[in-house]
Amino acid sequence: MIIGCCFICVLAVLINKVSLDVTVEADNGGSVVLPCSSAEHDLKLQDIDVFWRDKDSEIIYNLIKGTDNLESQDPRYKNRAQSFPDEYKRGNFSIKLINLTHADAGDFNCYITPSNEQESVHLIIKETTAKNENQSTEEEKEYQKHN
Repeated sequence: MIIGCCFICVLAVLINKVSLDVTVEADNGGSVVLPCSSAEHDLKLQDIDVFWRDKDSEIIYNLIKGTDNLESQDPRYKNRAQSFPDEYKRGNFSIKLINLTHADAGDFNCYITPSNEQESVHLIIKETTAKNENQSTEEEKEYQKHN
């Protein structure tokens, strides 16, 4: 009986964890919003810390006691990561990454304390549409030459 209850509790935690994983796609050279929000109501910004980390655990963005803190930000993200301060009171701690490169692809984590919430975002970087269109046009020209 106890084992069954433990299994159900673990399963509930895992299901909740899985539901917090998101995949987003963006174009190389473009920008993307990495979503992160708190399910907590009655947020007091002075009590909230939010930590954004990349796949290598490097610092992308820190929000300490409701205030942006970029002192320890990894140089790769300097002037490329933006937050939305007007959204903090609504529990939205998403960030926007600009000037994306293929090196940005991978997993990102948002940690919200003291509520101990975590969201994971998997970023896929695609080639820009214009390049894909040009590539298709070149392939069509090559095909027409041989037929």
